[in-house]
Amino acid sequence: MGNIRERARPVTIMVLAVGLVVYFGYHIVEGDRGLIAWLRLEGKLAEAETRLATLHMKRQRLEHRIALMRNRHIDEDMLDEQVRRMLNLIRPNEIVIYDRRPEKKR
Repeated sequence: MGNIRERARPVTIMVLAVGLVVYFGYHIVEGDRGLIAWLRLEGKLAEAETRLATLHMKRQRLEHRIALMRNRHIDEDMLDEQVRRMLNLIRPNEIVIYDRRPEKKR
């Protein structure tokens, strides 16, 4: 009987060790903070950085257009363009050509 206990002890320890390795290995890969979750977050981060760069460029363009219309420095061409667009005005000697394509956002 003592012989069975002596033989069972190393096997039991080995089974527990393998169980712990499998348990922690699974959670390293599949857990909330595992490799798959990390890869998913990396993808979301890359997507967010791309969107941020796009929004940053749009903001710079808008800030540039706004700077051209400030009181201290009004760009005459920009002012003329905005007046014509907002008030639908033309000069008497101009010809209007309508473009039926949808206007692109700048």
